[in-house]
Amino acid sequence: MATNDTILVVDDEPKLSRSLALILQRAGYVVTTAGSASEGLELLQAGAYDLVFLDIKMPDQSGIQLLPQIRALYPDMPVLMLTAHASLDTAIEAVRAGARDYLLKPIDPEAILARVKKILEDQRQPKRRREITTQIQNLLSELHTTESAETSPYNFVPGTPQTDPARYLKRGPLVLDLHTRLVMMAERKIQLPPSTFDYLATLVRHSPQPVPYDTMVLESQGYQGLSRIESKEITRWQVHEIRKALEEDVRHPRLIITVRDVGYRLVI
Repeated sequence: MATNDTILVVDDEPKLSRSLALILQRAGYVVTTAGSASEGLELLQAGAYDLVFLDIKMPDQSGIQLLPQIRALYPDMPVLMLTAHASLDTAIEAVRAGARDYLLKPIDPEAILARVKKILEDQRQPKRRREITTQIQNLLSELHTTESAETSPYNFVPGTPQTDPARYLKRGPLVLDLHTRLVMMAERKIQLPPSTFDYLATLVRHSPQPVPYDTMVLESQGYQGLSRIESKEITRWQVHEIRKALEEDVRHPRLIITVRDVGYRLVI
């Protein structure tokens, strides 16, 4: 039965890669293959997949080395590691690096399909919730942008004094104009969606202290009563947008730091 689920197979063994792709395609999945770690990373940088099969042993870069780069791009995308040489240490290392599971070669078609089905089913509800959240945030951003363009009498002029604490938030070279909702970073003007701007403002107000996920959601959007997982998902999306605007390298952030199991903090 056809599905919309997309799967990427990253493996330097052509026969195994083709066999796995065929098994998955016959089950209705849309499959893309990559013959090296670098090719796999290039495909992932172009867009996300619903699931990734990643070989541990590859000549240009091991799957264990590639995994953190995948996690930085897509923190919630499940990755299944493939290996012909099982060891407890390697399994533990793969899981610690963010792998969802650890599977042995040669592949067992029934076991592979059962595991894929279970993982994608587990992902479906959170994925749909993120899609709805993103749609709501995009609509709110469009609404606020339209209202701001129609009603705001203020102009942010680079180089002018920013001394009014009721209007400006400052941290190092970063300046936020709360009236025009524009951001200046070392004289570079940055336009953020309104909800994303509010998350950045929350980080600036608390900087350099860590801000928990639920505090960020409450202070930035007024949402309360969400579960920790829901707060984390909403916050992660907003922080990713902030990093794209401020960081030189989103995969290696230096300004917006992740505080594991807590939230984020601004260091500037």
